Amino acid sequence: MIQLLAPDGTLREDERAPLEVTPRLCLDLLRDMVLARRFDTEALALQRQGELGLWLMSLGQEAAQVGSVRALAPGDYVFPSYREHAAARCRGLGPAELLAQWRGVMHGGWDPARYRFHIYSLVLGTQALHAAGYAVGVGLDGADEVVMCYFGDGASSQGDVSEALNWAAVANAPLIFFCQNNQWAISTGTSRQMAAPLHRRAEGFGLQSHLVDGNDVLAVHAVTAKAADSVRRGGPPVFIEATTYRMAGHSTSDDPRRYRSDDEVDAWRGRDPIARLDRLVRERDWADQAFFDALDAEADELAAQTRAACLSLPDPQIPDIFRAVLSHETDLLREQREWLEKYHTSFTGR
Repeated sequence: MIQLLAPDGTLREDERAPLEVTPRLCLDLLRDMVLARRFDTEALALQRQGELGLWLMSLGQEAAQVGSVRALAPGDYVFPSYREHAAARCRGLGPAELLAQWRGVMHGGWDPARYRFHIYSLVLGTQALHAAGYAVGVGLDGADEVVMCYFGDGASSQGDVSEALNWAAVANAPLIFFCQNNQWAISTGTSRQMAAPLHRRAEGFGLQSHLVDGNDVLAVHAVTAKAADSVRRGGPPVFIEATTYRMAGHSTSDDPRRYRSDDEVDAWRGRDPIARLDRLVRERDWADQAFFDALDAEADELAAQTRAACLSLPDPQIPDIFRAVLSHETDLLREQREWLEKYHTSFTGR
C-alpha cells in the first residue's frame, strides 16, 4: 500500500507515487478537508433536527475524496455515488445544492455540466456504467478529458461495476475507477464481501491498479495525479483502491454499534486524515496560529451558511413532479399534471 504521510505525521517518499510536497499544497488540502468535515457535521445536525430526511456522512473519508478530486483538471468529469460531499465541495457546489436532494425538494440539486460533477447516484453501482459510457464517448471524440468514478467496496459486488470495468478496459476508455474501501457495505464487512483484494480483481479485467492509504491525502493526490496523466496520454483505464474507514453509520438510519466494535472505531480514529496532515503542517511550521484561527472562522461561517441555505430551500410543488420526469413534458404527462391540479383545486379552492 502506498503511503507518504504516516498517522504520526511522518513524511516519506515512494518512487511509485512521486509528489512535490509544498506548504501551499498541504495548506490547501487541509483547508478543503476541514471545511468538508464541518459541512458534513452541520448536515448531520440538520437531519437530527428533522430538516433533512436522510444524510450519509463522509466523515473519515475526506482525504480519499479531496486528494483525488484535486488531482484532476477542471474540465475532467466526475461521477460520484452519494457521499462524495468533500469532492463536491472542491468542485464548487454550495450547501443548498448539496442539501436539496436530502431535504426532498428536488431529484438532483445542481447542473452537472456547470461543475463537471454528475448528480448523486443512489442506486448502488449504477454510476460505474454511466461513467464507462460517458468515457467511451470521450475517447471516440478524442477529447482531452479524464473521467473519474467514485464508488465503495459494497458497490464493487454489484454486477454493474464488473460490467463497467470490463467495458472500460476493452474500449480503453479514459477512465479512473476510484474505490473508497471504507471496510463496511452497510453492516457487511470486507472479509465477508470478497475473497481477493479489489485492486487485484481490477487487474483481471485489464486495468492498471493501485492500492493507496485512503486516509493519507498526499498519497491519494500523488496516485490519482499519476493515474490521470497516464489515462490522459492514452493509457489503459485505472483502478485505485483507497483504504479508508466510514467513521459514522452508513446513513442516519443506521446504527453501526450493532455490527462493529468500539475498539475498531478507536483504532481508525487514530488514523484520522485531518489530524495527520495537521501534525505535519504544525511540525514543519508551515502555518502560524493566524492561519488556524482564520480556518476556524471560515468553518463557523460555512456552518451558518449551511443552516441558512437548508431552511431557505422552497418546498416543491406537486405539479413539478410531472415536469421533472423527462427533459420535455409530453402530452400525456401534461394531461396527468392538469388533472391533478384540478383535483387539488377541488379541495383547496385555489
